[in-house]
Amino acid sequence: LPEWDRPKNGFEGLVGDQPPLGLWDPLGFTKDRSVETFKRRREVELKHGRVSMFATIGYIVPEYFKWPGYLSTSLDLKFADVPNGLKALSVVPLAGIAQFFAFIGFLELSYNKSYGEPGNYGK
Repeated sequence: LPEWDRPKNGFEGLVGDQPPLGLWDPLGFTKDRSVETFKRRREVELKHGRVSMFATIGYIVPEYFKWPGYLSTSLDLKFADVPNGLKALSVVPLAGIAQFFAFIGFLELSYNKSYGEPGNYGK
């Protein structure tokens, strides 16, 4: 391939910037040339990947392990009685599902802060 001077785009040196083609962006997410928006998208991509990994573990672990005791004593519902997968949503009390959302919201509002570089959480 002949050598050519590719135009500067502000994303040089980041993941996805590979010689000789430059930044690979087939869907055009970097057309606005905003490095701040690019970093935000990269941060969200990493978060979604991590949430997906936790969800996968949450789908696999109940096949092999169930907590002893009661999920809800007022409904006489034991952890062992809760089915695996999406069927659990029909059995878990609405207050329990609300607790999940409240806890996740707390984590998002209190611990989810930008540290400049996506994926680098102050280490």
